[in-house]
Amino acid sequence: MNNIRSTLATVWRIAAPYFSSEDKWAGRGLLAAVIAIELAIVYLTVLQNQWNARFYNALQERNWDNFVSEITYFSVLATVFIVLAVYQLYLNQWLQIRWRRWMTSHYLGEWLDHANHYRMQLQGDAADNPDQRMTDDVKLFVDRTLNIGVGLLSSIVTLASFAGILWGLSNAAPLHLFGQEYSIPGYLFWIALIYSVLGTILTHLIGWRLVGLDFRQQQYEANFRFDLVRVRENSEQIALLRGDAAERERLLVRFGRVVENWLAIMSRTKKVTAFTASFNQASVIFPYILVAPAYFASKIQLGAMTQTASAFSTVQGALSFFITIYRSLAEWQAVVNRLDGFEAGIVAARKLATRDDRVRVVEAGAGAIDLKGLALRLPNGTPLVNADGFSLRKGERTLITGPSGSGKSTLFRAIAGIWPFGAGTIAIPAGATLMMLPQRPYFPTGSLRNAVEYPAKEGTFTDSQISNAIEAVGLPKLASQVGEERHWNSTLSLGEQQRLGLARALLHAPNYLFLDEATASLDEPSEAALYRLVEQKLPQTTIVSIGHRSTLDAFHGRNVVFTRDGDRFALQDGKRAAAS
Repeated sequence: MNNIRSTLATVWRIAAPYFSSEDKWAGRGLLAAVIAIELAIVYLTVLQNQWNARFYNALQERNWDNFVSEITYFSVLATVFIVLAVYQLYLNQWLQIRWRRWMTSHYLGEWLDHANHYRMQLQGDAADNPDQRMTDDVKLFVDRTLNIGVGLLSSIVTLASFAGILWGLSNAAPLHLFGQEYSIPGYLFWIALIYSVLGTILTHLIGWRLVGLDFRQQQYEANFRFDLVRVRENSEQIALLRGDAAERERLLVRFGRVVENWLAIMSRTKKVTAFTASFNQASVIFPYILVAPAYFASKIQLGAMTQTASAFSTVQGALSFFITIYRSLAEWQAVVNRLDGFEAGIVAARKLATRDDRVRVVEAGAGAIDLKGLALRLPNGTPLVNADGFSLRKGERTLITGPSGSGKSTLFRAIAGIWPFGAGTIAIPAGATLMMLPQRPYFPTGSLRNAVEYPAKEGTFTDSQISNAIEAVGLPKLASQVGEERHWNSTLSLGEQQRLGLARALLHAPNYLFLDEATASLDEPSEAALYRLVEQKLPQTTIVSIGHRSTLDAFHGRNVVFTRDGDRFALQDGKRAAAS
């Protein structure tokens, strides 16, 4: 019971925000329409049950006029039912896509808010495969929540509507056992209740493991799909290393988990289906067995018998709602758990950015980036870098060197405001713009124009500006292709990508440009030419570089070295080189 309450509370927490959002009136209106149509369909079912008795009585009495009248009446009921069913499906799907659109937009906003997605990765797999959670899981959540919710409401209303009918029929058709007649008020209703409760309990005992199996199935499917994407994105490196066989083996291991879990689902589903199918088939004939003695004793007519069977089946079906949808219910609960975990991961990532013991980035001053009391740590708490009192002065060109793993890139991340682990303050000049260029730059799939002007909005720069920047960094052939759409990270060499990254910097002209081995894939003459280009085009930009080549000294007036200081690294000014 506690688990049910917890699941329902989670469902409410996930679902309720949409119906209070800016799209609430459309959502509420569509939901009300879907529910109203469902209630109308239940009412039509009641009318059809009453028609059932009259129709079969007309057959038994061979009354042609009543037969024709009832056929006409049924045709009207059927027409109305078809219209309602069509529009219920249409409005249900309309509500689904609006609800899904809002949830997807909401989750994207939360996930991409101030580098939450990055902090979630730093926490490990607290919320694995966010792509699946915002696609498959959101879609399934909306679909299952609507169908299960409306279905449950329909079952409750159907039960309330037909319980009275079944109760009255119990009085009209007394129970006959072993030649004796027993007058038990509402016995048909009580038998339907007991029959359904036992079926529900047995179904749950047989199928409850499906919840965990469905959860793992979605996880394994997402992991397999993610690894396929990774292979596609790194196909060149895999081919160069002749890793095809290794990747195939690794992917087959991943897919083996999908198959193994699916076989477990098949086995469990077979057992659930065997029981529920037997249960449903027995429920077809069971009410006839109950009332047949009264019919053959001429206590009731054929119409009353068929009406009783229909009413019993309807009540039993309403009471057996969870048996009917158990497979969907298990899948739905797994989806709810995954979305709950995703939301928990977002909340945890946001807490990382707001907790007291964190690195704080503030706007203050105008002449330099000042690091005050800055001590960076790894996510597990291990001390990494002590940079207290260090400053990056305006207009200065600084080269940062040091051993691998000493925290050079982490310092850049902290200055960018995305590394929360540590303590101290980073003061950024008010209004200053920063740009970080890593060794492997990111380009969104789309036109070359959008890839280079990223993250600015489309149209921020003219095609001429973009082409000139691309040509300036040594890619004249690409300069005429700004409108072409490709997966640029896959089609360009790393050296070409690094050139495009610098073209992006030329366009944006930031106040502070941080180059994290951003030219490491270029030969030294090309690297030198690009540094001279940046100096020429961005004379007012403060440049901070991470690099290991001694040739970079000529382009930086200051050299900062990461040196070991006990259990962490510290920043120490090295020799100053003449600025070129």
